[in-house]
Formats: sequence, C-alpha cells, structure tokens
Amino acid sequence: MFLSPDDAAVFFKLMPALQTYANRKLDLVKNFVEPLDYRKVSMDDRLNLRDALYEKHRELIGEFVRENPFGFSVDELAIVAGWQNCIPGNFYFMDVTKKYNNIFIHDKNVYAVLALTDPLHYLINQPLPIYIKTVLLPFKGKIIYDGLLQSYSVTFGPGIRSSIQSQYKIAKSKGQIIESLDPDWEPAPPKNQKDWRPLLAELSEKSSKLRSGADEPPMNSPAFSLVKASLEFARTAVESPEDADLLSEALDKVLRAANKAGKQLDNLY
Repeated sequence: MFLSPDDAAVFFKLMPALQTYANRKLDLVKNFVEPLDYRKVSMDDRLNLRDALYEKHRELIGEFVRENPFGFSVDELAIVAGWQNCIPGNFYFMDVTKKYNNIFIHDKNVYAVLALTDPLHYLINQPLPIYIKTVLLPFKGKIIYDGLLQSYSVTFGPGIRSSIQSQYKIAKSKGQIIESLDPDWEPAPPKNQKDWRPLLAELSEKSSKLRSGADEPPMNSPAFSLVKASLEFARTAVESPEDADLLSEALDKVLRAANKAGKQLDNLY
C-alpha cells in the first residue's frame, strides 16, 4: 500500500524543505540552498545529509518547525514536528502483506510501513528478505520511510529466514505489529485466540494410559511413545511459544520417538 497522491505530494513538499534547512545549518552539500535544488543533490550527499539530521542533529527539526522558514501551514508543520519521533537504523525488510503493508523488523520490533508512490520491492529489486538502512517517519497516524533506502548485499540462510519469519508471526499473533509512531498510539487488542490447553491436557492424561503389553504388536510401543511425545510438543508450543530451548527439547523427543518407530517399521519388511 502507498500514500494517497495528495499525501505523497505533501511529503515531497515537506521533505526537501527540511533537508534544505538542515543543509543551511550544517553546510554539508554545496550549491544546495533551496528545496528545488534537492533534485540535483547526489544520492551520496542525500544519504550523508539524512544521516546527519536524524542521527546527530534531530534538534534541527524542532527549530525548523519554530522558524517555519518556508511558510507552511499548521497541519504541515505538525507532520514535520512528528518526525522528531523518527526511527533511523538498519531493518529487515521481510514481506509485503495486504493488511500490514511492508514489514520492517528492527531491534525485535515489527513495523508496518507504507510505501510512498512505488512498491518498495520494485525499487529494491532483490529477493526478500533483505537488510536495508532507512529512516521510519510518522505520517498522519501511519508509518512511512524517508524516501531513501540503502540495501546491503547479504545472503540469509534458512536459520535467519526462519527467525525473521518467526518474529513476524509472533508479533502478529500478539497484536504487536507497530502501525504508527505517534506517542499516544496503542495497538488494537488481538483477537481472542482459541485456548487449546484444556484439550491438550485431557489428551495427555488419556495418552498416559497407552501402554503396550508383551502380547501386543511390537509397533504399538513406539507408536504410543510418538503420540505422547507429540502431545508434549504441542503443549509446549501452546504454553511456551517463544521458549526456543523448551520447544527444541520437546521436538527432540518427537524425533527420537519417530526414529524408534521407523526402525520398528523396518523390521516388518
């Protein structure tokens, strides 16, 4: 999803003006004194100026709002003032969803970010997920980026990909995806999820009675063990969904039980 054309026009009116003001104060880019000059500024200079503003001299945003050097309206100045709550840094750009727009992950926080005018994955033209540097900005109750993206040539293995996907799924399930940087924003409460604990406890209690006798088929014993281990893994997943150590331990029991069942099955051939 993107900004509306009108909102995009507002952004591209405000951002060059703020960068112009910052450059007048910091004197980092030559021959850049008016907003229209921003079109001629090289990408390297834009990035250096951007980093200086948001990472080292964020106080210039407040000064810009107070001085209002370009005669912006109260509403326009309110948008720029909100940029003092920006989040600069490196992000995992992992997915594009219908509901949550572009998903960015930074310091274990998951953000839903609007594109400006073009889909972000078209601009980057790399398989997702990727590692990027940008600045997240509040804009009319939503989150956008500052229009500048730096991508890193990093290849992620299955472990990193799985971890990134897991962070997103956990945040989504708990209603913790951040959709606004406004100080008073609060996420909507998550939808009531089905409580599987009573059923799993009941099944575990019943499965504890599964015991194979000496005169029963030899496949029964490893099959019953697999059932018990699987139920234990399910209970761990429901009760401790973020405890990787407990989940790994429970899964190992499932795999060992499955391995024993497989060996017993081989004996039948």
